[in-house]
Amino acid sequence: MAAPETRVVSVQRLSEGPGSRSLAEWWADEKKLQTPESKAIEEAAQILRTSDIPVAFPTETVYGLGADATRSASVQGIYRAKQRPSDNPLIVHVDSIEMLNRLLNPTPQTPRSPDSTKTPHINIPEIYQPLLDRFWPGPLTVILPNPSGSELAPEPVSSSTRQTVRSPRLQLTPRPNPPPTTAQHVYHDLHGRIELILDGGPSGVGVESTVVDGLCHPPAILRPGGIGIEEIRTCPGWQDVIVAYNDGTLDVKEIPRAPGMKYRHYSPKARVVLFEANSHFAGVKRHVQKDLSDSAIGAHNIGIIRTRNWPQGLGLATTDTLISSLRPVSSAIEGLHSFPVPVQETGSPSSRTKTAYDYHLGSETGAIAHGLFAALRALDELDVDVIYVEGISDRDGDLAAAVMNRLRKAAGAEMKV
Repeated sequence: MAAPETRVVSVQRLSEGPGSRSLAEWWADEKKLQTPESKAIEEAAQILRTSDIPVAFPTETVYGLGADATRSASVQGIYRAKQRPSDNPLIVHVDSIEMLNRLLNPTPQTPRSPDSTKTPHINIPEIYQPLLDRFWPGPLTVILPNPSGSELAPEPVSSSTRQTVRSPRLQLTPRPNPPPTTAQHVYHDLHGRIELILDGGPSGVGVESTVVDGLCHPPAILRPGGIGIEEIRTCPGWQDVIVAYNDGTLDVKEIPRAPGMKYRHYSPKARVVLFEANSHFAGVKRHVQKDLSDSAIGAHNIGIIRTRNWPQGLGLATTDTLISSLRPVSSAIEGLHSFPVPVQETGSPSSRTKTAYDYHLGSETGAIAHGLFAALRALDELDVDVIYVEGISDRDGDLAAAVMNRLRKAAGAEMKV
């Protein structure tokens, strides 16, 4: 089968939302006016109804891949496009509590007995109600029972009895190397594997949704993300929520309860070396210089991602050299610069010049979360051999913990010097 031609269609105007109108009224007006954006959404819906090729769409966290969650062939299209392990669960997206109730309480085609014309009503577990009232729509994913007779295809669920569900705050209304935060990232990853990308502009949060499990006691956070643990603890019934994730991976035989628990994700082609917060800068510099001078490691071009404490250029070049030779790399990525680094390789009689790329994310956690994966992608596209990242403390808040969780899954090595 020929590879699909991937198109990017802008729907950024829809980020304005319905305003004072209801969502139904707003959408009816869009369709009546036949705006370019409404035509793009209608085309996406038609593809999802009639094709097994997913459609990429924007949410407030990262871009996602959409498929019809009730059709196995359609859901399998996400696994094919993402080249994702089939035991890594997907997230089912709903647009409302009403839609979620319809999923939990499907109407059967044929009554099971003369006295039963529909399946027993299954309520959303009460423990979730405070979270849904406060955080939906938004970057929160919950683990719910998967009822007998559910219309969902078997592939998205984390087990035969559970499903992961989210109601995203869409810049319109499951999920597409580091996670894509722009339509261009999606195109880079998936062109030739999907047909349509709805471009809603850059994602706002930059890390994925928080995943919680209220079906166990005490309730647990399975993946850190856009909603923090302290925010969750303010909700009735969640005061004692525990952290049930680690930053490694599960045993190969374990079934993941939620996306992102079992496999390393978001990993660039380049080797990523993560330095923990408060690593001694002198030790960081020595490590990078050793990599550059060791011909066996093959670090010809390197990337540096700085956050709060590392100086520009890591001191790999003199101040005069840095001032005179620092060059902006891309007008699209402000703050990304290159500079030459003179290196004496081991076993070589002469020195050579290598290239370092320096990117400062800033010191604010929100800016770091928002720009981190774009920085990893930008350096990867420059074909660097190694990317050195200055980590931040997990104790600097829940968003910081989410950032470090993702970085540890991307890193080939984690160091404290």
